[in-house]
Order: sequence, then structure tokens, then C-alpha cells
Amino acid sequence: MKPAMPLRLLPLSIAATLLAPTALAQTATAPAAPTTQSDATTLDTVVVSGTARFKGLRKRDASFSITTATPEQIQQAVPQSSADLLKIVPGVWAEPSGGGTGANIFVRGMPSEGDAPFVTFQLDGSPLFPPPTLSFLENSTLFRTDDTVERLEVLRGGSSPIFSNGQAGITANFIQKQGQDEPAGSVRLTGGSDNLRRIDLFNSGPMGNGWYYSIGGFFRETDGVRDPQFSADKGGQFSATLSKRWDSGDLTFYARHTDDNNAFYTAIPLLSRNNGSDLSSFPGLNAQTGTLLSNDFRNVSLPVGPNGETVQRDLADGRGVNIDVFGGELNWQLGDWTLADRFSVMGGTAPTYALFTGDAPQRLGDFIAGYGSTGSASYTNGGGAVDPDQQVLEAGWWSVDKRLNSFTNDLRLSRELFAGNTLTIGSYYAKYSSNDTWYLGNTMLLTAQNHARRIDVSLDDGRQPTRDGFTSTAFFALRAHYDGENTAVFVADEWELDERLRLDLGVRYERQRVTGTVHDTATVDLDGNPATLYDNATSVSLPSARRIDQDDNALSWTAGLNFKLDDHNSLFARVNSGVKFPGFDNLRDGQTKVQDIDQYELGLKSGAAAYDLYLTAFYNTFKNSPFQAFLANGSNFTTVGDSRAYGLEVEGAIRPFGGFELAGTGVWLDAKYRNYREYTGNQVMRQPKRQFRLTPSYYWMLPFGDLRVFATYSYIGERYADLANSQRLPSYDMLDVGASLHAGEHWEVTASGSNVTDELGLTEGNVRVPGAATGGVFMGRPIAGRQYQVSVAYRW
Repeated sequence: MKPAMPLRLLPLSIAATLLAPTALAQTATAPAAPTTQSDATTLDTVVVSGTARFKGLRKRDASFSITTATPEQIQQAVPQSSADLLKIVPGVWAEPSGGGTGANIFVRGMPSEGDAPFVTFQLDGSPLFPPPTLSFLENSTLFRTDDTVERLEVLRGGSSPIFSNGQAGITANFIQKQGQDEPAGSVRLTGGSDNLRRIDLFNSGPMGNGWYYSIGGFFRETDGVRDPQFSADKGGQFSATLSKRWDSGDLTFYARHTDDNNAFYTAIPLLSRNNGSDLSSFPGLNAQTGTLLSNDFRNVSLPVGPNGETVQRDLADGRGVNIDVFGGELNWQLGDWTLADRFSVMGGTAPTYALFTGDAPQRLGDFIAGYGSTGSASYTNGGGAVDPDQQVLEAGWWSVDKRLNSFTNDLRLSRELFAGNTLTIGSYYAKYSSNDTWYLGNTMLLTAQNHARRIDVSLDDGRQPTRDGFTSTAFFALRAHYDGENTAVFVADEWELDERLRLDLGVRYERQRVTGTVHDTATVDLDGNPATLYDNATSVSLPSARRIDQDDNALSWTAGLNFKLDDHNSLFARVNSGVKFPGFDNLRDGQTKVQDIDQYELGLKSGAAAYDLYLTAFYNTFKNSPFQAFLANGSNFTTVGDSRAYGLEVEGAIRPFGGFELAGTGVWLDAKYRNYREYTGNQVMRQPKRQFRLTPSYYWMLPFGDLRVFATYSYIGERYADLANSQRLPSYDMLDVGASLHAGEHWEVTASGSNVTDELGLTEGNVRVPGAATGGVFMGRPIAGRQYQVSVAYRW
């Protein structure tokens, strides 16, 4: 834990081995609009994320690494989800294979078992939910990208431990479009493979007397590349902003409602040969397009209590959200002081209803023999007897409900003390809660094939191992309520020592208080009949409960130096020391230690009309890093340890002639566990040592408009799916293509294809079953197969 500051000082907060030589990169995977032959470069882009004053500063003056993307770059990156969009950021590895939500996102070798504890999503500078991750919920699940977004800024490390929620990893800030003096808007229709239908709307303009508005949103429905026999993604979003501008400042309010359901995909069986180097589809289940999900077990009734209590669940609700966000921002000049305040309120639900697989498939006959008896089997929903040679597997119908509420406020006062030196003092306050109801387990016996079917087994000795295809009830039932409160104060100083040298310093003191109630559980035989094997070990929640009451405090600090070599080149150095407080789920499992995080960065920023180049070398260390996973056998595995990581990131673009551009991003990473039981020295799980993306593009001016064509080649290096480094995930590459046509002043047509070569690549092994592949069968989660889409937009 960091040294504590006395509580009385806490005021009230509110009112060269890198890749290959070709791995040049840019601000986003997709090509930016071509630049004219002038001195303008991306170094002149003004960013507001990670700065002490919300008015922002130019990239060339920032002593930290930040990636930006325009709406065009966001669209042309062909993201499958908000998390997948982060593939444009070097040093970040996002696993989008679970579908539209629920991605695992990893940053710069920072250790985690999954979700995204080192990724914060912001809307107009305010965190969507103050803790970046809870079990079964990470920030990207709460956000949907649409045509209301003006730009994206992604801060990596840098000064982020000082500001906002103190995120040590990356902060992805989505900044919304606001109304301007001229009315503007758009309508976009999108269609594509897998029966994709989507409409995006946006409109904005002045209201008179300095008031401006914007409204927009989308609705989308698709079967998904892995068609589950129902709509894989169905829902939409509506957003609005209202702003007022004066000579002395401005005031903005925004509101957003999101109601979206997304099917969630986990590991499926694959054939594995040559130590995992050669992968292919399991018979009857296409690796690129197949899924076990089906209507056969879409709607279920789960027994949850000894008195016949049940809950009804629909698999189509998936890992979706139904949330409302309301926020605002005030910027005001008060004489020599500048006041800036941002607040956000969020409330809603975020369930996870999904199929979680366990062991590899086996013959049905072998499964029955495992009971020490003989027997027969039939399909639960009709269709007659099942062949004993049928390949079957067990998978759990997991039900997780979360009701969320949060409030955040970020208040800052800035003043120029003397020429070139600006002092900022501020406070951050967050209050948030989560009501959780979980039923993990509910294992079913399924055919190991696309659109699996449930199987019921009857044993000849009279025992009954299944009920409607279920071989078990919940192995982990949870009823819990958590409340968290974070209060922080910070001081930052920006000092332009001369025209070339800029220094910034910051220190933050933060206190976190978490209280909660976790209900006790008992394991019971629901019907009291030992011959009905499926419910003999059911976890049920009891009226009695244990109390969580945790109070932590810590000091974080940062220092950065930016040196301007000339108009086209600058260097920066950064050091920061931050923390990660234990979250709700850590405290439930008895993991109470505060993580200590130290980071060091050296960077080069260079740009001219013909190129952009950003290089960042980084080093980080972690102490008291927790690990937790629910295993298929019903156990809850936890441990804690340390780690270190270092690497080199690159992003940039070259424009050697005409309308041609070669752009890309890349990272080389070495991350190892320390003091981590028998895992010490192992590679930090799930993060590749090397990854890069190259995007060649060409731009033509046409008599009636302009045309840009592009392709993105991605290489993802080898990773390990587990702490023991026993589940090897082989490297893979992928190709995306696209084109964008602007016709006249109003029309735009965009076509894109992702994974057009239908590559089979894995992003996840079987985290719920330790160990390597058995019998040539490996449980893994592959990337989605080939997909295409076309959109037509009209702008005014």
C-alpha cells in the first residue's frame, strides 16, 4: 500500500527488437483522411484526456502516449464491438470473440485473469461506471459506438493515475458531437451478412440565444456470424445533448438510454495437433461460424430453492444492458481562475445469461459408464434415442443479474501562477453500488454439434442423473449487495520552462470505502431424494449474511517532461506510481490487498506532411496482483502475486506519393509473473509478445467526389491461456478490406469485410479447466469467421 496522507487534509469533494522493420503504425487501424502537402501533422491534434485542464493541449506538447480516432477512422476500423475498436491502440489486446459485449481487454502486460480491470470507458470525460471491472461486467459492455461520437481519445498510462478514477491502464474517452451554428445531421442504413440490419440517425443545430442541441442513436438486429437460432444482437440506443455558450464559458448536459441484448459465446471444441499449431473444426461444429447455442435450451426454468423456487431465463438476453446515463460539464472563467466540473449519473441492469463450457467432448456411452452403470439416452425435446457413439459434452447455463447505480463528479480549479506555469487543484468523488444475484452451474448434457440439443439419461440401476437435460443445479449461488465510495483530491502543475521544455507534476490522495452484504450459502439436496442425482448438491442462498467493511487509502503521483527538438520532433519521459484498490469481488473472496503499480515511459513523437511516427518504450511493475477463476468442477480458485513487463509500442503512417498511405500499429512485449507460487517466471497469460497491424490505402479524387480503398493485415502472436502456460494459443493473422465513396456533398457509401480469408484463430482457451488439450481435442474460443457489410449514409 502507498503511504497514507492524514485524513484531516481530505477536503470535501463535490460542489529495435520491435516486430519487423515494416511495422510502422498510425493513430488508427483504418487510414486517416489524406493530408495535403503542408506542415499540418497529427502532432497538432488537440486532446483533452489526461490533461489537468479540460481545455486540452496539442499532442506535440503532451508527455504521455495517446491515440485518437475520428468517426471515419472508427467506422473504417470495422470494429465488431466497442472493445474491438481498441485494436487501433498499440499495447492493447482486446478479445472480441465473445460477441458484441463481454470482451477481455489487456494492457501492456498488466496481469489479470480476464474482463478489463485496467480499462476505463468514459463518455465526455466521465467514467461510465467508476470500477472498471466487476465479475461478469467490464466497462466496454456499457458502451455502444454510433454516429453520435465525434472522436475517441485513448490515454495509455501517463498522467491517468492522478485524474478521474485513477486508472493506471488505459482510459478510452468517447466524446460526443454537439450542436454547432450550422444545422447538421445524417441518416445511415447498414446491411450485411448474417442478416444484419441497422439504422443510425443524428441531427444537431442551434436553438437560439446561445443554446444548441444534438440527438441521435441507432437500432440494430442481426443473427450474428454464429447464428444461435435467435437474434444474436438486438437493441438500440438514444442520445441527446443540450449546451449553452457564453463569452465566459459553456454548459452542457447529455442523456443516453441503451437497451441492447447480445448473445455471449464461450469456448467450443476444436481439433488440435502439433502442440496446438494446427487447429481445425470439431466434426459437426464449424470453428468459424458454429455455436452450441440453440433454441433447444434458449428458455429455461432454473431451480434455485428447496421449496420449488425457480427463475425463468432467456438466453437471448445474453450479456446485454438496459441503462440510463445522465451527465454534464461546466467550464467557466472566474477572473484569474478557470472552473471546470464534470458529473455523471448511471443506473440500470447488466445481466449475463450464457452457456459456459467445461471439459472436452466424449462418447455418450463413456459418459453413462462414468456413473458405474448402464443405461440409455434420449433427446429432451423429442427425436428418439441417442446413439451411444454420439459425442457429448457438459456445459453450464449460467445466470448472473446485476443492478448498477453510480454517481461521479470531477471538479477542477486552475490558475496561472506566473508566465508559463499553471496550477490545478481538484477533487474526484464517486459513489456506486451493485446488487448481484448469481446461479453458476446448471450443467446440461449436450450433443457436441452446431445448435446443440439436450439429452436425458436413464440408468438401469434406477438412479436418475438428468432432469430436462440438466445434470446439475447451481454449484455457486450468490446474493450480494455492495456499496463503494471513493474520494480523492489532487494537485497538478504544468510548467513551460521555455519554448522547448515542458514539465508537469501531479499528486493524488484517495480514500476508498466499501461496504457490502454477502448472503451465506448451503449445499442441499433439493428434493431429498438421493436417487435424483441432478439436484443432490445444490448451492442455495440463506437469509443469514456476512458483512464486508473495507477502508483503504493511498497516495499516487506522476511526473512528465516533454522536450521539443524542432517543429517536427519531440521527446517525452514519464514516471507514475499508482494503485488499484480491491473491488467488490476481490473483497468477497477475501482478497483485501491494494495493488501497487509503478510505470516508466520514454517516447518519441515525430510528424510532417509525409509521415507520422510515435514510439513509446514502457516498463511497469505490479505488487499484490490477485487472480480469481470459477472452475468447471465448482471450485473458486484464487491466488495473489507480482509481475513486471516491458515493451515497445509504435504507431504511425507514411505517405510517400499521391493518395497512397501505409499505416499501422505494433507492440513488442515481455511480461512475466513474479512471486506467483509455481507460476513465477511464466509469461503473463493471454497477452501476445508481438502483435501488429498494417493498413495500406489509396485515395482518389473523382469528378463527383472521392474514393478510398484500404486493407488491414493483422498479426497476433503466440499467447498462453492459463497461469501455468500449459494451454498454448498459436499465433494467427487476419485480413480486413474496405472502401469508402463520397458522392457529392451529401452521400457516402462504405463497404467492408472482416476476416475475409476466414482465418481460424483463438483468443481464449478453456480457463475453467486447467491443463492442455486431451485426446487431440481442445476447448477454445475462435475469432468470428468472414463477415461483410455495406452502409449508405446521407449527410446534411
